[in-house]
Amino acid sequence: MHQNLLVYVLTYTKQLRRDDRGASMVEYGLLVALIAVIVAAAAGPLGTAIAGLFTDVTNQLP
Repeated sequence: MHQNLLVYVLTYTKQLRRDDRGASMVEYGLLVALIAVIVAAAAGPLGTAIAGLFTDVTNQLP
């Protein structure tokens, strides 16, 4: 009985070690987080520049 259980556990854990689907999901999550940080960092200066353009256009209107 114990021998069968041991063989089952060893076989199951061997299958889990070969399964790398979770690793690729973690990599995609890290990429999405990095892109979000870059977009957030660029949004501040870009938003200020766009607001300045709108202010210039508004001031030139009659």
